[in-house]
Amino acid sequence: MPQSPRLVSAAVALSILIAATTTAAAQSGTLVVVNKAASTASVIDVSSGRTLATLPTGNGPHEVAITRDGRIAVVTDYGDRRGNNTLTVIDVPGLRVARTIDLGQYRRPHGIAFLPGDSLVAVTSEEAQAVVVVRVADGSIVKTLPTGQGGSHMLAVTGDGATIYTGNIRDGTVSQLDVVTGTRTRLFQTPPQPEAITVTADGREVWVGSNSQGKVSVVDVATGKVDEALDGFSFPYRILITPDNRHVLIPDFRAHELRIVDRATRAVVDLMPLDGAGPQGITLSPDGTTVYHALSLENRIAIIDLASRSVVRHLDAGA
Repeated sequence: MPQSPRLVSAAVALSILIAATTTAAAQSGTLVVVNKAASTASVIDVSSGRTLATLPTGNGPHEVAITRDGRIAVVTDYGDRRGNNTLTVIDVPGLRVARTIDLGQYRRPHGIAFLPGDSLVAVTSEEAQAVVVVRVADGSIVKTLPTGQGGSHMLAVTGDGATIYTGNIRDGTVSQLDVVTGTRTRLFQTPPQPEAITVTADGREVWVGSNSQGKVSVVDVATGKVDEALDGFSFPYRILITPDNRHVLIPDFRAHELRIVDRATRAVVDLMPLDGAGPQGITLSPDGTTVYHALSLENRIAIIDLASRSVVRHLDAGA
């Protein structure tokens, strides 16, 4: 019996979001595309580009996470101007919605990530200024971690699952949260409107993008120093570190380009133009060789060979 394909996951705001379960070859597997305008999720076969199913989500889906075995995807239903408070759980191989989780008072769920073991997800709640830890199997909230800051939008989790960082857009800060104690342990001041955020697997560096100033900062967790490492962006929408810890991928939504940065030296080593495409969500194959990149203004996914830094294929997506 063949093994289940390994997971790669990513998310995109505005038009589409993506998560993928792919083989190491990265040219086969399943792509989950969440369509914000239609409030649906499309399950796409990567090799053929065929849409296997289009499933309903809650109102205004914004982000998605997937288990390592690729069987379960969880979508945050952020809502429209009125806001929403649900998660949509998708049975990926079954091509169906397994359940909808009601988060109650924890409205406007946005950033999401599975914790180690894949039974729990951590989810930001903007209105509650908190991260909630949710058991996917029964929808129960097992822990609440207050960020104490406005606009806690995206989150990043260390490799051991012990620490969560949130970018707090309204207050221009990053909160450090201890998952075991459920407390905020530190607060870092960053350039305004920090949205994109990621953390190295070892937890030593937190990379943060400033929407208003077009800067990317690096937080040295040991010292607490915030280094404004890179500037000149129009809108550094997301940040992704490659599995080998060598490169950082930063899509610039308004400049329509993808920057590839050497993580150690923090120098830009390449810039890929994506003219008029509106690049947003980004993810990698398990072996780190292939990039899946959501082009929201074109309603399609670019498949990029990282070694040659070239787009090798496109997949059509929803709207």
